[in-house]
Amino acid sequence: MKKEIEMKMAGELSRLTNHTFKFDERIKEGWYSAVYFLKTKEIAKRYKPDKIVTMQFFQKEEAVLCGIDEAIALLHTFSEDPEELEIHALHDGDKIKPFETVLTIRGSYHKFGFLEGIIDGILARRTSVATNVYRVVSAAKHKRVIFMGDRDDHFSNQAGDGYAAFIGGMSAQATHAMNEWWGEKGLGTMPHALIQLFNGDVVEASKAYHETYPEDELIALVDYNNDVITDSLKVAREFGATLKGVRIDTSRTMIDQYFIRNQHILGSFDPRGVNIPLVKALREALNEEGFHHVQIVVSGGFSAERIREFEKNDAPVDVYGVGGSLLKLSVGFTGDDVLLDDQPEAKAGRKFNPNPRMEKVEIPHY
Repeated sequence: MKKEIEMKMAGELSRLTNHTFKFDERIKEGWYSAVYFLKTKEIAKRYKPDKIVTMQFFQKEEAVLCGIDEAIALLHTFSEDPEELEIHALHDGDKIKPFETVLTIRGSYHKFGFLEGIIDGILARRTSVATNVYRVVSAAKHKRVIFMGDRDDHFSNQAGDGYAAFIGGMSAQATHAMNEWWGEKGLGTMPHALIQLFNGDVVEASKAYHETYPEDELIALVDYNNDVITDSLKVAREFGATLKGVRIDTSRTMIDQYFIRNQHILGSFDPRGVNIPLVKALREALNEEGFHHVQIVVSGGFSAERIREFEKNDAPVDVYGVGGSLLKLSVGFTGDDVLLDDQPEAKAGRKFNPNPRMEKVEIPHY
């Protein structure tokens, strides 16, 4: 069956729905809503059932919007009489400015108001990840970036984070779950555990990998023995043109053996972990033996700032692997009731802020 994202990209569907998101049914019962929203729902239903409120959502950063389709699907799935709601919204992937309204909902408060906090949370997480990814991809100057965030957060977040990363501009991701809403399969080669099973012999581990997965591109992990140049050359000599690349993932508390052998070059930079002089020395060593085709993949603690530093100094990196820095929540959303029966009524400091970029949302039928 065709994924909804494929239908959307083909113009057959305007927005993703709960067919993609598969919400927990307990949302309907208020299980994930702050209790004061649930109490206000009951009071509104008892005393003000005919009052129409307009709720708007915004944030305070330059950002890449994500989570809008999910928020709309939430409203269509769990609000009472969703066909009576009037919803206007921007789209996932839109660049947004501080205080720009991204979503408005008009209707009886008791029919949808209890979803406010959940919508804030959806927009905050998805937009944060999409924005973080956008910044990393921009810093990498169109070099390939792989989303390796599976170990940095709870597994249940992978599908949504993977979609947000896709919206932010990253299409290579580590797990199948990260690709669930938009892609096909995760990708990856070998962890340190595989090399351990072969007693630290990177060549033998790479042989086993290649024999088991001959159709995969062979990318050897070369920092297990903390001697990336020696092990990279061993693998390159063994596999020649078959070797696609080598990956460095040196711990930030370690100094590679290359610097121990060449202490005369120390003193003007931090030699710990994956660093620019080490990557340049590796590239030079590979080139000297004719292995110009072997790509260098780096991972371990990379952020947009660190990638910018590498690129500014012409580090010969071909692919960046990035994880935890992409999952930091950097954007927070606020939902405010700003109109009552279409007249201004809001807390001090808030007012209705219409956005002509938003489009009216229709309930999907397919």
